[in-house]
Amino acid sequence: QVQLVEYGGGLVQAGGSLRLSCVASGDTECIDAVGWYRQAPGKERVLVAAVTSDSGTHIRDFVKGRFTASKDNSKNTWYLQMNSLKPEDTAVYSCNADLKRCFTDYERRFRSWGQGTQVTVSS
Repeated sequence: QVQLVEYGGGLVQAGGSLRLSCVASGDTECIDAVGWYRQAPGKERVLVAAVTSDSGTHIRDFVKGRFTASKDNSKNTWYLQMNSLKPEDTAVYSCNADLKRCFTDYERRFRSWGQGTQVTVSS
């Protein structure tokens, strides 16, 4: 079992910054990558960014240049740095762990989610 907890959400004005943290506990040796997702009201959840085991990052085009993702292995913590925030970035942000190192089936690989943290950007 892997537990994920997000921190760092809040209310910020447009143009501001926030840093989200995703702290993992439990069977963290199973984690191969962590993805950051967001879900705005009435919309589907979408991947925003991901960090792989070799610290490679994937940033979606719609936030590229504003968001960065990173990790601190010593703290079992993954980060999403969000700069130049826009009102359209308002959403619940969640992290998800890919447990590829322990599981091969899709359901168990991606079943670990954090509880989500609200990010609200005012205009």
